Amino acid sequence: MIRRLSLLLLLLLLSACGKEPLYHEQAYVFGTLVDVSIYGLEEEQARQATRGVLHEFQRMNDQFHAWQPSELSRLNAAFVRGERAPVSPELAEMLADATRYSVQSGGLFNPAIGSLIRRWGFQSDTFKAQLPDAAAVAALAASNPQMTDVVLAQGEAWSRNPAVQIDLGGYAKGYALDRAATLLRERGVQHALINIGGNILALGQHGGRPWRVGIQHPRQPGPLATLELHDGEAIGTSGDYQRFFEFGGKRYCHLIDPRTGQPQQGVQAVTVLTRGAHAGVASDVLSKPLFLAGTAAWVSVAKQMQVGEAMLIDGHGRIHLTAAMQNRLEFTTKQHPEVAP
Repeated sequence: MIRRLSLLLLLLLLSACGKEPLYHEQAYVFGTLVDVSIYGLEEEQARQATRGVLHEFQRMNDQFHAWQPSELSRLNAAFVRGERAPVSPELAEMLADATRYSVQSGGLFNPAIGSLIRRWGFQSDTFKAQLPDAAAVAALAASNPQMTDVVLAQGEAWSRNPAVQIDLGGYAKGYALDRAATLLRERGVQHALINIGGNILALGQHGGRPWRVGIQHPRQPGPLATLELHDGEAIGTSGDYQRFFEFGGKRYCHLIDPRTGQPQQGVQAVTVLTRGAHAGVASDVLSKPLFLAGTAAWVSVAKQMQVGEAMLIDGHGRIHLTAAMQNRLEFTTKQHPEVAP
């Protein structure tokens, strides 16, 4: 599925490009495929800028990995022991920012549930089709780990709740997009498109026109819709089709409801469109609470999170979207979306 998404993006980038100065490179980081495309520079300059971005991505992957040796895994181990641990200024800032989003979402966005993610088998590159012990899952959910349990002070961090285990999988890709934008601008890059597993950030334009990207159909090959991304805009999708397993005829995805400890059912995908200085982080974070809110509450949560442009595809494949999002999308086939009030 990741490869299919990348090929879709590549086709959209290269269509009608001819011999335009477009440099494109791929790598595998953060457990997903990463694409960096730079327009309008000589190849060697674009290559050096891209290598700098990919090197930074690898640094962040190594430093903030949730289940392999890293600064974050050492911090999680200290939480279990009830101890304080040193924390770098960068990680402290990320944790504080993630806490703000978590509070705003009413706890639906909750990176503190790393133990639940591990229990379901999603802290791994491969997933086994088996259900975890129900009592253990219930106990973890009842322990109610929250980002607000984490205390940051004087270069140290500790947790008031030993059940807290931080997993930044729903935050780090967006953070990496924003870091990439900064690094590229510092190297004189004005026009680029960065894609980390479907979270995409645009800089400038693609030859006098906006960058055009596709939104993956959650159940079929190819795009459900396309849209133009303008300078400083980002798009992010949370879906049940990349990290999941099937058991007993049901699909279990990595998007776990902190309230129940169970993977969300009844939603196939949520896509949000963001902009601004931290558009990358917002594109990664904001789709999660809408996905977990489900069809009954996603609109109210979108308003709560100040998301104006969003689309939800429910478990039956029906499309629901905000009016502002409808104005941005071109569907690839005839669709009859339900526009939220």
